[in-house]
Formats: sequence, C-alpha cells, structure tokens
Amino acid sequence: MEKIKVAFATDDGSNFINRHFGDARFYDIYEIEGNQANYLKRVDNTTEEEEIHADPKKAKGIANLLLEENVSVVISKIFGPNIKRIRKKFVCVVMKDNDISEGIQKICDNTEKIYEEWEKGSDRQHLKL
Repeated sequence: MEKIKVAFATDDGSNFINRHFGDARFYDIYEIEGNQANYLKRVDNTTEEEEIHADPKKAKGIANLLLEENVSVVISKIFGPNIKRIRKKFVCVVMKDNDISEGIQKICDNTEKIYEEWEKGSDRQHLKL
C-alpha cells in the first residue's frame, strides 16, 4: 500500500462534520503518497436516511460507495456504532481537528501507523489522531 486513498467526511470541503461519519453530505477523496496529498474528487453521500439507529444497510451502502472509489481509509471527528462494521473494510481514523487541511497533514505524518492497522485485516481497530 504505497498510495492510499482516504475519504474525509465533510459538508463544506474545509471542515470535518460534527456528526457521525455516515451523516456527511459528501466524502472528499484524496490520494496520499508520502507527504503528498492530491485531491481526487467529491462523492455525494447517496445513502438513504436510516430507519433505525446504526442501520447495517446504511453502513453497507456507504462502504460500497467508497469501495467503488478504492478508498481504504475513512476519516471523521465522530463515528457511530457502525464503526464496528466499516473497520472490517477500512482503516477508520477519528480526527481531533476541525480543519481538513490539518487532518491531511496528520495522515501524511502517520502513514506507517495506518499501514500497520490496514495489515490487520478484519481485526483492525480505529486510530485516533
């Protein structure tokens, strides 16, 4: 995993949302290689509103949406109970910062940790940066 594709949960492209990852309006996708981050695209969150809290259908819909883009890392300030489901397919990173540009720098600075977590497969835990 030399290059990694990451998805940032955002409503405005500049800041992380203060809601669960699955509630973002968009996912801004970047490719990270070493200390370089390249913006690739914005993906609309087209999953339907959940009928029950932590709906597994919503987790599956978001996972499929991001897997189509070859994303391997998902980043947000807050994850809900579905983190247990999505961390089997992604490295989940809980970000303390509000600003996505600061989050990008933290990802660049911590790629080794992210690679190590990725290698654990379905036994992954989330990371806090």
